[in-house]
Amino acid sequence: MEKQEVLKAIEQLKKDSPKRNFSQSYDFLVKLQNFDPKKNENKVDVFIALPHTLGRKLTVCGLVGGGLYNDAKANCDHTISQEEFKDIAGNTKELKKLARKYDFFVAQADIMGSIATTFGRYLGPKGRMPNPKAGAIVPPKGSTKPIVEKLQKTVRLSIKNNEMAVRCPIGKDSMTDEEVAENILAAYNGLVQGLPQHEQNIKAILLKLTMSKPVILGGKK
Repeated sequence: MEKQEVLKAIEQLKKDSPKRNFSQSYDFLVKLQNFDPKKNENKVDVFIALPHTLGRKLTVCGLVGGGLYNDAKANCDHTISQEEFKDIAGNTKELKKLARKYDFFVAQADIMGSIATTFGRYLGPKGRMPNPKAGAIVPPKGSTKPIVEKLQKTVRLSIKNNEMAVRCPIGKDSMTDEEVAENILAAYNGLVQGLPQHEQNIKAILLKLTMSKPVILGGKK
């Protein structure tokens, strides 16, 4: 997929979509083919570092022990210390609220067991558990700052419920066409590397705005 092809699709999408009174998101969708997603060796779940942000601030919650608490409090949008786990454990309403509220969760490595016990049931199904693939597991004497900064430019593409497609937000209409195109190319290339047969598993690539019909970017028919 070439950058010029992507820029042309973005231009067409903007031309065909009426101007709205709010900022719309660009949504990136890839339809897949020629593999069985139920097989473990074919699981698709990739975190991709983009060259630009998504045009909005992504929120991060830190789940940490005493050693990282001050650091996480300075860098994360919200921080929960290990000492507070016992207060929130079993509070279904609060745990569900947490899982909905934050885009990413960052964890201190040596307390992952406690984190899984307290939060796993609620964060896991929403794909919010701190994930080493995203670099979201931090050593006790590390710093959350670089990972929080990295997560602002990170997207996750994963197959859900064995559906042969992956999707993610890829930018906002307030961004330049160049920025959106570069994010799309990075997401596409990262996804291709995570597929069993790479480009042979791409059926179609679609792009849409929040309130628009999709345009086709490419793919094998």
